[in-house]
Amino acid sequence: MRIPYEGIQLNGYYLNVSGDEPGPTLLAHGGFDSTVEEMFFAVGEAARRHGWNCLIFEGPGQGSALRVEKLPFRHDWEAVVTPVVDVALTLRGVDPERIALLGMSLGGYLAPRAAAFEHRIAACVAYDGVLKMAAAMPTSQSPELDSQQQVAAMDELIAHRAKAPTAQRWLLSNCLWAFDVTTGQELIEEIAKYDLTDVADQITCPTLVCDAENDQFLKGQPTLLYQALHCPKTFLAFTAAEGAGEHCHEGALTLFHQRLFDWLDDTLRS
Repeated sequence: MRIPYEGIQLNGYYLNVSGDEPGPTLLAHGGFDSTVEEMFFAVGEAARRHGWNCLIFEGPGQGSALRVEKLPFRHDWEAVVTPVVDVALTLRGVDPERIALLGMSLGGYLAPRAAAFEHRIAACVAYDGVLKMAAAMPTSQSPELDSQQQVAAMDELIAHRAKAPTAQRWLLSNCLWAFDVTTGQELIEEIAKYDLTDVADQITCPTLVCDAENDQFLKGQPTLLYQALHCPKTFLAFTAAEGAGEHCHEGALTLFHQRLFDWLDDTLRS
């Protein structure tokens, strides 16, 4: 698929299961370091097995949109999802009353943000939930620092990231690239925009918030998002005992898919 977006085209794939008959359709995108092809393995093939059409796509900050078009992330993700919904409504087999949106990883912020403003979305899945992206940043673990100290600490981390542990080095380097920033001040200001505190109550569609017991990036964020929601909502906790306790339940995707599509089927019955 080629999805028109602000003078360019975003990449996507449409996996049609229902043929010409109107069927439920899942729109799915990734997060902080995703590609559209990754989403086939994350949910695309599973959607087919569970009888759902699926349109997987990538937006600014992801895949070819970042690498080829040089588009950084944007916090107002509804500007990305609305063109995708426009295209979805032209596709064979899409029931306009049964369109769900799923966001993976950082997509657990992006998808709910879009659902707050794009009301053609009938159900939303935060896989896993994110209220504030800033919680994943290293300096957010040091609440004793004031704002100037936070900036100085971030500049220090950026300048010496080559000596940092692998995960932190990767996180900071990808932030600079995918958000198109260069300094600690710019990064902190940009990340602060990725906050659902003031928009979560505008989400009206049923929303599924998933949580991983041992999430190494955003532990506790799904609970905070769930508490902020005023819409019909469901919280699904995945545990280490089930083999599903890691970030986005890697290692137990079959279990995740079963629970995900059970919820979607119950929520968007024909």
